[in-house]
This record gives sequence, structure tokens and C-alpha cells, in this order.
Amino acid sequence: MSDRITAGLTRLYDDQGHRIVFWYDAARDLRGEFDAVDLPGVTKVEIENNEFGMKYRMLRQEPKTRFLVYKEGPEPSMADNWLLDVQLATAVFRADQAAIWVAELGIPSKFEDAVRDHAEFFRSAKRLTALREVERERPSQSANDVRRKMFAVCVGADGDLDAVIEALLGELADDRDDAWRLIERVGLTGFFWKEVSARYGYARSSPDFQDFSIAIFASAWSRAMGENAQLNAEAALMFRRWSASRRWSEAFERLSSSYQDVLKIRDDVQSRDFRTLMQHDHFEEVDRRIIVALVDGLANQSFLAGDVLKWVRERRQSHWYQSYQHVYQAISFATEFQQALAEADLTMVSVSDGVKRYAASWFRLDQFYRKFIYHMQQSGQAGLLSALYQAVENRYTTNFVLKLNDAWQDHVTRLTDWNVPGFPRQSRFYPEQAAEFRRKDQKVVVIISDALRFEVAEETLREIRKLSRFDAELKPMISALPSYTQLGMAALLPHKQLALRDDSDLVLLDGESTVGAKAREKLLAAGRPSDRAKVLVAKDFMNLATANGKDLFRDHDILYIYHNQIDATGDKVATEEYVPAAAETAIEDLVKLVRKLTSANFSNILITADHGFLWQHQALDDSSFALAEPEGSITCRNRRFVIGHGLSSSGGMKKFSASQLGLGGTHEVLIPNSINRLRIQGSGSRYVHGGASLQEIVLPILRVGKQREHDVGQVSVQIIPPSRAQITTGQIQVILYQVEPVTDKQQPRMISAGIFAGDGQSISDDVELLFDFSSENPREREVPRSFLLNRAADAYNNQTVFLKLRSRIGKTTHFDDHAVQPLLLKRGISTDFDF
Repeated sequence: MSDRITAGLTRLYDDQGHRIVFWYDAARDLRGEFDAVDLPGVTKVEIENNEFGMKYRMLRQEPKTRFLVYKEGPEPSMADNWLLDVQLATAVFRADQAAIWVAELGIPSKFEDAVRDHAEFFRSAKRLTALREVERERPSQSANDVRRKMFAVCVGADGDLDAVIEALLGELADDRDDAWRLIERVGLTGFFWKEVSARYGYARSSPDFQDFSIAIFASAWSRAMGENAQLNAEAALMFRRWSASRRWSEAFERLSSSYQDVLKIRDDVQSRDFRTLMQHDHFEEVDRRIIVALVDGLANQSFLAGDVLKWVRERRQSHWYQSYQHVYQAISFATEFQQALAEADLTMVSVSDGVKRYAASWFRLDQFYRKFIYHMQQSGQAGLLSALYQAVENRYTTNFVLKLNDAWQDHVTRLTDWNVPGFPRQSRFYPEQAAEFRRKDQKVVVIISDALRFEVAEETLREIRKLSRFDAELKPMISALPSYTQLGMAALLPHKQLALRDDSDLVLLDGESTVGAKAREKLLAAGRPSDRAKVLVAKDFMNLATANGKDLFRDHDILYIYHNQIDATGDKVATEEYVPAAAETAIEDLVKLVRKLTSANFSNILITADHGFLWQHQALDDSSFALAEPEGSITCRNRRFVIGHGLSSSGGMKKFSASQLGLGGTHEVLIPNSINRLRIQGSGSRYVHGGASLQEIVLPILRVGKQREHDVGQVSVQIIPPSRAQITTGQIQVILYQVEPVTDKQQPRMISAGIFAGDGQSISDDVELLFDFSSENPREREVPRSFLLNRAADAYNNQTVFLKLRSRIGKTTHFDDHAVQPLLLKRGISTDFDF
């Protein structure tokens, strides 16, 4: 005990700055301890009916000397204590266990009851140390303050009662009760429930934490629905902050999932108009209710597209959005598909007009459909989306692809030669595109991505343009016919004549084979005398070290990189359904390729394809196949073309001679009309190419360049306050406005929003909001948001407070103010809120 007494006395003298300390040995058993005390600069004196002389000495004779005043026996009553005035101005040291703890904590002795009543808490040196650290940072103003800090230490929280509740909810979600049992063991449960009752309005004759937890969810839900709630608004504010916290995300999800059954939320939301649920995310069933309503409405075309896209945007702020993001994105792309289809005029006056209109807008219908199917597949919720899928699938295949290509076929049928005036041809790619750079003595790299359909290339364009200092442009090119790999790949190389070998579908360039990297390098090097040419597979280039990539640039003038993701997936029966996922991967691959190429000093990059493709998710019925089987000497037969001699068909196919296709030789080619397929045993029919549909023959020429200046920024966000910039109730609703739409060069911005007092104190809930709206319509870039004031706001009534939008600095915990709106806080003081 001697060490603790010495330590306790030292704190009183050194830490708290007392000159005189009184020590009453009530039990008369600490004489030895007093005699043993030896503190430098401290004079020990003893009360023995000498109070007046001692007082004169301490105050007059030695006014700067530090004294330890000891009395063997209990402290006298105030009336009998002749040194009371001195004692009240100094400190009393108590040497029993509780007193020692009080001394160690450095709290006033008048708070001693908070220690004596909960002695079990202090039997742990770890808890005592933790509480002492908190006391040093924030000295208690009352015994109850000490008890509140004991809660925090018991649960491992760093904060007030809200933080304690959040930690206990986390423990409950994990099916543990360690902290709660500790609170019981140290005798804090009674005080805990008094605090909970006073703060949140929870009152039960036999309070229980799980019952309180359910009440929190039930009350938050009732308030959100505009109904009476068991608990007050402070509980709603705590719930909002806790449920939005990343730290407690899993705990919230577990309890929410459990309590939505207890509270019968599924039945509740079914009885409500889904529109009234848009701002709420207390339970996962809310999202399911909204999704089912949107799917049914879209399938029946009973919603306006603008409304659906607005609702989907609103749900991006939902806690459950990540769980259903693919479902919501599928809904969004289905909506955009249906809107685009409704606005599309699928007529054309010529083949050139058809290509022009496809490259300008019609391609987006293929893109929206592909993105819809991709997100549907990724969602794992095919059943939930089934009604919408059937509607989109039917409209895509019948009202778009078939209708478009039937109209296109009318113009193709009238062609004598395969030529679309006004558009570059694939067979002229090298001299007109790649060689343009070589004529200027500039190095160039060409990426040929197998089956990179025009619409996939357009998405790639947007992803590349999102990169800082990158720019790109996209133009259409007409593929060789038949639109298959061997011919398309060969057509992109320098040559004078393309020809099919007599006995197969293999392609010869000026009589030379085009099979294999060596053959292609030889042909490429012949394009311009003395050119140093290199052919690589994309994955081999990606595996090169940075230094080796720069060596490649230094040692070569023209580089052809072959990439195969979409075709490798689509050309197999077992994997053709995953073409949408392959397209997503292809886009990621191409962006990475571009970045690595520029890091290796390549600045002139062309991306193109050998052919496009037709694809649909649903298996085809018999009506999608050609009406008659071809006849003649067939060299090669595919789903979408036939090569041979003396070919004929009783109908349903267009016949070209080799010369009409710009090919050497005597071959003939049959192309099924529109989107019809030929029957091929064991071959997939959902993913096909080789024919003359717009999706197969409109190819991309994507030019990528590197800029000198940084050119990517983030959108800005403004606050639109109410007409009177005042807060007169417990909450305020404002509109947050994204000033400009997201574009390739104006990227989304994540904002943290909350209300703060002038001294920086947070007085409301704090939320994170993502602003990533791409609409040109300003109204579709508005986000209404309400903020609930907390108890701390009471101290700032009749003062100006500030709604702040803050941007996180990198990955740190620091923020910059992005936008600030002053607001006058002027309301009746209340610990519950009037809304």
C-alpha cells in the first residue's frame, strides 16, 4: 500500500498543484504508513490539539512550504473542525481503497461515491488505466459523468451514450454479451437504464437490451413512415448515424435482417405505395418491395422512363444498394433501352444512311441490352427480374434487331458490290489509318480486339477518356465480307489483294499466308520499306516489365497487338451466354493496354476489330434460321455464311461473287438475309458473326492520344437552402445540386454532409453522398436531403451554424470544405424534436 499512498499523494501535490494535503486516519491503522511517507519538499505535521498554531505556521510563517497534515482518527464535523477553511481550500487524502482509486483517477473527492458504488470496476488495472486516460482528456463534472465514462470503458467505446449503445448493438449482432455482463457485474445497469430512459425515452418495468434494440428499429421505422414512435427523435438520430456508419455496417445488417421478421416489415411494405419508401433503407425488404414494383411497372410499360431513372438514382443512397446494385443497374439499362427503342426511327434510305444512323445512335440499343443482360446475370436475381427480362428480350430481338436488319437487308439486297459509300473499308485500314503515322515518321501501335463490336468500342472510348491526359475519338469502318476472323484479321494488314485459298476459308495476302505471328510480321514489315514491325499477343505485352516495354518502343516502328476476349468466349457453345461479361473484361483489358502502352512511350494508338457479332441471351427458335439449305460445292459453312462454288439457294440468302466482295479468286459467298442463321450441328447460335447485319459489319476505329495537361476533374456540388435560411425545428431539408453532369472528363464526387457549429462541433447526423449524375437535365441532378439535429445543437440556439459539404483528402481522415451554407438556428430548446 505504501507505493499507492506515495503515488496518490504525489498526484495531489505535483499533478493537481495542492500545497496542503489533509490525511485523516479514521481507523487509526495507518500510523506506520504515515511515518514511512517521505516526499521531497513536503513537511509532515500532525494535528494534536494544535490547530491554531499549525494554521499560523502554514499560512503566515511558511506560506510556500508544502505540508502533509495527519490526524489519527476520523475527520471532525464541520462545526468542530478548526482547520475547515484551510481544508476547503486545499485537498483531503483518503487512504482506503476507494480513496486511493479516486486519487489515482485524479477526480475530486466529492465524486467518490461513483467509485465506492462500483468497486468491481476498479479491480481491473486495465479498466482503471483506461478510465484515468479518459479523465485526463475530459475531466468529469459530476459523479454521473464518471459513471458514463465507465460505460464507455466497459464496452470499449470512445464517446458518449450513443457510442456505448452502438457498441452494445454490435455485440448483440455478434450474438455476444461480454460487455453487457461486465456492466451488470460492476453494478451499472440501474444507472444505464436511467440514462437510456432520459436520453431516448425508453421506459420499461423490466428493461432488456434486446427489447430496447428492437424498439430502436421499430421507432425509427414508425417515424420514417410519419407514425407515432415508442422512442424519441434522439433515438432516431442515433439510429440514423449508427446505420450509416461503415464500422457498424455488418451489425446493422444482421439486426435489421432479424428484426424485419419480428416487426413483420414484409407485410407492412406490401401495403404501402413503393414511392413513399424511396427515402428509407431501414430494412432490406424495402429494396425488394421497390425492385418488384419497378420490374412490374417496366415490364408493363406503366412508368415514365424519367421517373424510373430518378427512383434508381435515389436508391443509390440506400444502405442495401451494394447488395442490389446489379439489380438496380439492370433496371436502369432496361429503362434506357425501352426509352431509346420508343424514340428510334429504324428506317433508312441507303446503306450509307443505315451505317451513319447506326453509328450515331442505334448502336446504343445493342449496348443497353448487353448491359442489362450483364447486370441481370451478375445480380443472381434472375427470378426477381424475370418479367422485365422477358419484356426486354422480346423487344430487343423482335422490335429492334430483327426490324432493323430487315430494313437494312432491303438495301443490302440491291447491292451489286459490297461497298458502303462514305465510310472507310477494313481492307484499306493499313494505308488509310496505320500508315498515316508512318508517313509522318511517327511510331504507331494497333490493337486488334477480336469481335470488338462498335458499341463495345464506344464504351471503351468513354473509359479511356476518363483517364487524365488521355483523349480518344471513334469512327465507324465497314468490315470485309464474310465478317469472320481469318478474313478480318488479314484485311487489317498491308496488302494489294485479299484472296481465299481454293480449298478452304484461309486467307492469302498477295499470295502469302496470314497464319501465325511470323507471317503477319513479314507482311507488316512490307507495308513500308525498312519498317521494324512486331506482332504480339496482348497478354504477352502486359507481362513485359516496364523497361522491356520501352525497349519495344525504341526498337520498332509499328506494333500490332492481338487481343481475344469476346470471341474466345462467344465462339464456344458452353460459354456463349457469357458474352456480356466477356465484353466488360475486354473493356478493362483495353484500358490497361492503353495505359501500359503510353507508359512505354507509345503515344499513337489505334484500336479496331476483325468483325462484330450478333448476340442474344435467349435461345433461338426455328424462325431465326434460314428457310432453305444452300446447294453447290461448299468449301466452308458457318452459321452466317457459306463459301464455295456454284452456290445456290431457293431463298433467304444474298449471293456475292469474290470480285463483288473485293476478293481475288473464283469463290462465291452466300449470306443469310437479315439475322437468320444456318443450321450447324453442335455450334452455338446465340453468338454469331460472318454475315452482313449492322452489328457484324460496323467496326470501330478508335484513335487514342496522350495530352500534356491534366484534364480530369470532379463535378462540383452546391447547397440550395430553404427560402428562409433558418432551422426552426429538429430537422431541416435542403436540396444538394450537382452543378454539371458527369462526363468523361468530369468525374463523380463523394461528399460528406453535416451541420456544424461555429466552433466545429457536429450538431447533426453526418452522411456520405455520391454525386455521379450524367443527365443534362439540371432537375435530375438534385438530391433532397434532411438532417436531424442532435442534443449538442441545444447549446447553439440563436446562433449561426453551418451546413457543410466536405471532400475527403485522399484516403485520409481529413476533409476540405467544398461548400458551406450559413443557417440561423432558432428554435425552442427541446431534447426531443418537433417533427
